[in-house]
Amino acid sequence: MPANLPPGLPIVPDGERPSSPLRERNAVHSPVENAPLDEACDSGPYDMSPEDFEEAVSDALQLIPPKAASAMDNVAIFIEDDYTPQPGEDPDTVLLGLYEGVPLTERDSWWEAGSLPDRITIFRQPILNICSTREEVIDEVAITVVHEIAHHFGIDDDRLHELGWG
Repeated sequence: MPANLPPGLPIVPDGERPSSPLRERNAVHSPVENAPLDEACDSGPYDMSPEDFEEAVSDALQLIPPKAASAMDNVAIFIEDDYTPQPGEDPDTVLLGLYEGVPLTERDSWWEAGSLPDRITIFRQPILNICSTREEVIDEVAITVVHEIAHHFGIDDDRLHELGWG
């Protein structure tokens, strides 16, 4: 993320950045809902500054292939410290990322009339809690960003798990 943007401002990939493949990953990505954090990682949390975390999110956005980045439509990416469960949700719900919006596959001609941007939120503290090294944080951020962007393209959690991005 550019240093001049404070946390929470939208970041939209421009599709002009070079694409590079994700390294083979060791971490298992999932919204760790209903899973004790000690099962997700044995030695977290990792301490990383908000600025370094923002840079990891920005780097993850650069991994999105230019063709996919240019196909993204009306979506903003935010970073928040933690997810707050909504009324009626399990108060122990932990999310690494959240997509809120209308996937591209479900949009119709009515959608453009005054629609707010889709919102992808990456949650800093839950990611840091399940990681024990800087490399794990960077990998988990990249996995989470790709996972949430996939939702923007209409790919559901079941399919993401099949593809290894669950």
